[in-house]
Amino acid sequence: MKVIIINGPNLNLLGVREKSIYGNISFEEYFKKLVEEFPNLELEQFQSNVEGELIDKLQEVGFIYDAILLNAGGYTHTSVAIADCVKAIEVPVIEIHISNIYAREDFRKKSLLSENCTAVISGLGLDSYKAALITLE
Repeated sequence: MKVIIINGPNLNLLGVREKSIYGNISFEEYFKKLVEEFPNLELEQFQSNVEGELIDKLQEVGFIYDAILLNAGGYTHTSVAIADCVKAIEVPVIEIHISNIYAREDFRKKSLLSENCTAVISGLGLDSYKAALITLE
């Protein structure tokens, strides 16, 4: 099963920014652990701070991969364009959030993506990704 994790803006700063919310290891370190823990899955990752690049990647893989784990970061709450893209592609998309977005600021409690996603996993720290992968095994 071919699965890609697509991370949006500021997720390249995991392990550095707001450690009390996002943890103290980089996504690259965590991704290596996922690859080891899920040898039956063909895992890839992609990160961009640019909305258009995220859309381009979703369109590129959205008809040929088996699943997408999407953490759109702040675009979750603002991007109609990413929501439309998720709706347009055929591959199941699981929306991922490291923090519990419903326990944070009011503007973070609304996701424009959720209604177009297969599932939403929120608030398990980096293990939100692991929880999604468990459902795909």
